[in-house]
This record gives sequence, C-alpha cells and structure tokens, in this order.
Amino acid sequence: MEDDSRGEGDGSSHDLIALIAASVRRERDRAGLSLTELAKRAGIAKSTLSQLESGAGNPSVETLWGLGAALGVPFSRLVDPPRPNVRVVRAGEGPVTYSERADYAATLLASCPPQARRDIYRIATQPGEPRTSDPHMSGTTEHIVIGSGRALVGPVQEPVELGPGDYVAYPGDVPHIFKTLEPDTTAVIIMEHI
Repeated sequence: MEDDSRGEGDGSSHDLIALIAASVRRERDRAGLSLTELAKRAGIAKSTLSQLESGAGNPSVETLWGLGAALGVPFSRLVDPPRPNVRVVRAGEGPVTYSERADYAATLLASCPPQARRDIYRIATQPGEPRTSDPHMSGTTEHIVIGSGRALVGPVQEPVELGPGDYVAYPGDVPHIFKTLEPDTTAVIIMEHI
C-alpha cells in the first residue's frame, strides 16, 4: 500500500479511504474469509489488509484490483458509494485511485448495479512506466476509447496502438497493458463482467 496524497476527486481522500475500508470489510464478511485468507488470496500482507480495513491505509489501484479478484467482486464495489437515480460526474470529480507503478489515475464514473455487469472509468495518464495489469475476474472484457493522446493497449502479448476516438476490446482476464505514448492521454474504460 502506498501513501498517496495526489488529487482527491469529489470527496476528501479520507472519505474515500473510509468507504474503501467499510467496503472491504463488508465483502470479506460476505465471502466468509478471514483477514489471513483474503490477504493470501490477494497477494498482500495481512498487516496491509488490516490497516486498510481500519481506514489507516491508502491503497493503490493494484491492491484494490487484487482484493476485488480475491473477493470475486468488481473493483468498483470497493470504491463506489451508494448513488441517486440521476448521477452527474463532472470533469475532475469522482473517486480517484492511483497506480503505484505508473503515472496512471483511474476515476470510477459508474459501477454496475446488481442487474448489470459493467463499470465505467475515466483514465488520465502520462508517458513513463506502463500500467501492466494482472488478470481480473474470469470472463472480464475491457473496452477502451481514447479521448486524447496515444497509447499502446491490450493483452501484453498483442497490444495495439490507439489514438483519439479509437476503440479496442480485449480479454481483461489475461495480463494486459496500458502504455501511454503521449503526454496528457485520456481514455474511457468500460469493464464488462460475466
């Protein structure tokens, strides 16, 4: 887990961390897993998980995706607060999580309601270390549309170069990459879960 004081989105960083702590505890209880078992399945230290559940940590994108995969829930279920029927997320708002390995920020725009199987994120990223993702839940498909800039995106073994307005869909349950090729690259990612 990384202490990261970058942007706070539409609520304070403390509010987001408290929401994540409550969500992880709720989902761990729902799954009937001990702290030790969930930490082992997610590939994180038990002390890190304990800190996160107590609201004392600031988890990275990688930590949250690992926990989501270990719990069998979408990433969004760990970071999205309950919402009204009509929801507007203005540019610069929304819960933001950061990668610990790349200059990559993911803002959750919409998580799937119980009858749907998709989450929508806005991505803002800079050139540098690529964002390499471990496989998500089995059956996950990622859909990406580049808004500005250029990026190399897709499965690690066969990524494609995309520019503004370009779209790609690929399996999200295999290792995949988002390598930013131009400054201030933005994208929308839709994660579809079976």
